[in-house]
Amino acid sequence: MPGKWHSLRRLATDGAIHRAVGKVSSMVQVRANQPINTDGSINLDAWLDHIVSVDLVLDREVMKKACEFAREAEQTDKAHKNHWAEGTSSFQTGLEIAEILADLKLDQDSLVAAVIYRGVREGLIALPDVEQRFGATVAKLIDGVLRMAAISASLSPRQSLVLGSQAQVENLRKMLVAMVDDVRVALIKLAERTCAIRAVKNADDEKRNRVAREVFDIYAPLAHRLGIGHIKWELEDLSFRYLEPDQYKQIAKLLHERRLDRERFISDVMSQLDNELQATGVTADISGRAKHIYSIWRKMQRKGLAFSQIYDVRALRVLVPEMRDCYTALGIVHTLWRHIPKEFDDYIANPKENGYRSLHTAVIGPEGKVLEVQIRTHAMHEEAELGVCAHWRYKGTDVKSGSNHYEEKISWLRQVLEWHEELGDIGGLADQLRVDIEPDRVYVFTPDGHAIDLPKGATPLDFAYRVHTEIGHNCRGAKINGRIVPLNYSLQTGEQVEIITSKHGTPSRDWLNSNLGYITTSRARA
Repeated sequence: MPGKWHSLRRLATDGAIHRAVGKVSSMVQVRANQPINTDGSINLDAWLDHIVSVDLVLDREVMKKACEFAREAEQTDKAHKNHWAEGTSSFQTGLEIAEILADLKLDQDSLVAAVIYRGVREGLIALPDVEQRFGATVAKLIDGVLRMAAISASLSPRQSLVLGSQAQVENLRKMLVAMVDDVRVALIKLAERTCAIRAVKNADDEKRNRVAREVFDIYAPLAHRLGIGHIKWELEDLSFRYLEPDQYKQIAKLLHERRLDRERFISDVMSQLDNELQATGVTADISGRAKHIYSIWRKMQRKGLAFSQIYDVRALRVLVPEMRDCYTALGIVHTLWRHIPKEFDDYIANPKENGYRSLHTAVIGPEGKVLEVQIRTHAMHEEAELGVCAHWRYKGTDVKSGSNHYEEKISWLRQVLEWHEELGDIGGLADQLRVDIEPDRVYVFTPDGHAIDLPKGATPLDFAYRVHTEIGHNCRGAKINGRIVPLNYSLQTGEQVEIITSKHGTPSRDWLNSNLGYITTSRARA
């Protein structure tokens, strides 16, 4: 099972292989690297053995074909450099993305798309070649992730954890929802951004902050809304580390200074609780819960607390077989230690919006120290780790647009992605951002990265008048993603629109001819 509660994976190796292991922080999860041969190359057979063991439904030969395709494309262009992962090839990045998705139990098409995506993104592989070799589904997944990549260009680096224009973030979120019609696309992009934030540690400040800002504003909230807790925590902590380095170091230092005392305390209460649970016939797995620096900092800021007053610095997680065991365990916890009023939440009876279920309580433990305890079943824990992936299975799904089952899943996806309070809360904003996604809207970018929403069917002329009346009047042409298009072209979500103007231009009478389709909005007609 993925997550921070389990040791790093170990791959089978022989004498010719050694592990390339990065520095692992106790607060921020960093996954084990790929198996490396003595000559520095990736041992693909060892990696494939591992990835197939993680998800037994994978076809090893298909995965091998995808890996070899991605590796050969990269080797063909010796001068190519990954633009955000210095020291890491696009092929290595693809394998890391696939590992994340395998932990989330995604299907084979998703993992194939993950392995190949960076090669397509960096111009090493053509999308038609992908479709020819691996099918339309894989090509469509990659194309969807490419469209989501446009969001990266829309965010400017900001130094503090305060969101920029509320309207701008809201439009970006609308765009994200509008352009994704398959949850696998969102999950691949989420995994790719996880790899990106891990890889920029040694990048320059501008690049590191830009990636951290995007991850913090968009993808950490997305991971939360999809219910994938361990990815959310990693994205938050790494972003916080880069955007607020002094605050991060201060809390990390405090955690480290008290580590031995905290570990002794946790060991004692685990033993005491385990004895009581066994005496009542409840079988439980008890563990110390990982410490997430950003969540500690946010709680300190929100409640005006000192570090010593944060309950979840000392925390337990209790996993039990059945739901009734959750409440039995809760009763034992409250019998052993005095419960703190107003610090109990029953997310089993009242699940969070992302489906999260658990019992949360805080008690005065031994030595008068506050202890936070989370109690849930093993199944609930798997849901908390896998999130939406625990419910969504793709094998045998009819993805044709006429399929009612598929349409139901798309409708469900829209609801899942329409998160609201996470962006407002995570950025320290008082107002919750609530969005009603309108299916008859498109969301496009200006050349400098601002998101603009327009009615579905809008044209470059509609866009020009939406930006400014004079730009509309002086419009003489338009480019979509750098390509010249007619002024009656129908804009699509995720496109970048550039208006070509003439200093002495005037509106054309043809623009008002509805049969020619130059303008569709009342603002442009006015």
